[in-house]
Parts: sequence; C-alpha cells; structure tokens
Amino acid sequence: MRNLCVLACCLLSGCLAVPDGIEPIDDFEFNRYLGKWYEIARLDHSFERDLEAVTAEYSLREDGGIRVINSGRNIETQLDQEAEGRAYFVEEPNIGHLKVSFFGPFFGSYVIFELDEDYQTAFIAGNTTNYLWLLARTPKVSQELIDEFIVRTDQLGFDTSQLIFVNH
Repeated sequence: MRNLCVLACCLLSGCLAVPDGIEPIDDFEFNRYLGKWYEIARLDHSFERDLEAVTAEYSLREDGGIRVINSGRNIETQLDQEAEGRAYFVEEPNIGHLKVSFFGPFFGSYVIFELDEDYQTAFIAGNTTNYLWLLARTPKVSQELIDEFIVRTDQLGFDTSQLIFVNH
C-alpha cells in the first residue's frame, strides 16, 4: 500500500512538471491575466477534441485561486460545451506556473512561457510537449504572431505539424 501511495504521488507531481527547455515567466501579474482569452491554436488532446470557438475565462475565487471556465462548440453536434475548473500557483504568484484542475483532486501543469507586455497574447504549455496553446484576447491574430509561435515552439520540441488552428 505504501508503494502505491509513493507511486501515486510521483505520478501526480509529474503532472505539475515543466517541459525541458521551458521557463515560466517570472514577472507575472495575475490580475492583468484575468478575463477572457480566445484559443487560437492548440495541440490535440481528448478534453478539447472536436471543439471550435474555444475560450477560457479567468476570474478570482474566494479561496485566493483562479476560477477557470473553458467553453467551446462541438463541430459535430453544434452543441456548446463548458467546463469549470480551478487554478492555483505552483510557486509564487509572480511565476507563470499554475496547477489547474477540472476533475476532483487531479491537477495538471499550466505554464505561461511567453506573454506580451500588454497581456494580449500568451504561449502556454502543459507538463510535457504534448500540451500547447496559443491564447489571445481577440479571436484573430496576425500571421506574424502565428509564425513566431510556430518557430518558437518548434525550437522547444513541440510537434507544430500537429497544431490545430481554432475557428471562431
């Protein structure tokens, strides 16, 4: 039983890892990050499969954490879907590394590794290079930003050939 607990802790802490070569920003102002963000691009994963018009809305929670509302429209059924989660800082509030949960006690890593000075665009990673997002305050961004995102994340080991560009 003890070995099982140790294994579970190791697996769970791995979910809060940061991919090799990725550094979370260290001058993060989370109050400026709150509000609505549009998903511009992502790597595919089961919890967002077949979704378009994807947004994330961040607001403060009473317990000091961040409330996360992710929403999108299923392209097959045309039905809107929404998931509510919660996020907390892994380290200090000025470090762009959070842990996010949409399911009970299980948390995943949310690493902000690029953020423009006006808090209009953000590059986000999960705990491995299998998780990647480009978020923006507007549903459309310049081709120059998309190209910069692809070059930067390809250099960091993400499989940018598998990027999904989200319709809004």
